[in-house]
Amino acid sequence: MIRSHATGTPLRTLLFSLAATFSLLASSVQAQAEADTINAVASFSILADMVEVVGGDHVTVTSIVGPDSDAHVYSPSVGDARAVAAADIIFVNGLGFEGWISDLVVAAEASAPVIVATQAITPQIVEGEADPHAWNALDNAKLYAASIASGLSVLAPDRAEAFADNAAAFSAKVDALLADASARFSALPEGRRTVVTGHDAFGYFEAQFGLRFLAPLGVNTEAEPSARELAALIRQIRDEEVVGLFVENITNPDLVNQIADETGLEVGGRLYSDALSVRGGPATTYLTMMNHNISALLQALEPSN
Repeated sequence: MIRSHATGTPLRTLLFSLAATFSLLASSVQAQAEADTINAVASFSILADMVEVVGGDHVTVTSIVGPDSDAHVYSPSVGDARAVAAADIIFVNGLGFEGWISDLVVAAEASAPVIVATQAITPQIVEGEADPHAWNALDNAKLYAASIASGLSVLAPDRAEAFADNAAAFSAKVDALLADASARFSALPEGRRTVVTGHDAFGYFEAQFGLRFLAPLGVNTEAEPSARELAALIRQIRDEEVVGLFVENITNPDLVNQIADETGLEVGGRLYSDALSVRGGPATTYLTMMNHNISALLQALEPSN
């Protein structure tokens, strides 16, 4: 039988012992790594993706409002309260987007810091209130990333450089998409810049690219338009140069379909305004969402050859 020279212990027994020791050490290291991972909660899917991108391997992210769901009218669950209570850090959009978030944080007795991702953004004002859909301007996405990196860095200063690098890489991709989209939107004829969507979520997008968006619903999806308001919108669409009509992933398409029936406009597809798409869809990340929306709008607005 082969024996080790050091102890006379059978080599096979020693190897099994060492393997068991290394296994225990590996489990201990893995447990420590998992303990060091930041448990982040984000209020909705678009923000959750940004947190995941900036946090990288150092965070696990839970989204309260999931893909294809409307945060305007969301009702938090007991499971949401548990997630918030267990969080190391909580990210919210702010600007009145999540009217339920404060009550949820209080009910969960959460002790984690709450980071408002729009803190560096000057909001657009619509009918006296802040428009919360600030992420729909690509320039603003870089400010979201900076706020996220800052919040994570306060919590884990030893990983601040990694967060900053991730935010910078994300911002570079945003800049590339913005440059290409700006060139194409700026080339549109004046008569091909107006579209209709389900609710007024694209004000920041509109300002960035020089477009005009009309919608039967305001910035909040809770209020239905009156018959008079809808009739006025339909008259406006008939009278003006409107070339694009889109449904949204979070709103009931009935209003848009009614507008299509009464104006003769064809529905040009689906835009993702307040939420990402479910897995397998065309908008599973912020960048793919913006790329999808830009491509869909340009397909409707650019003159056919």
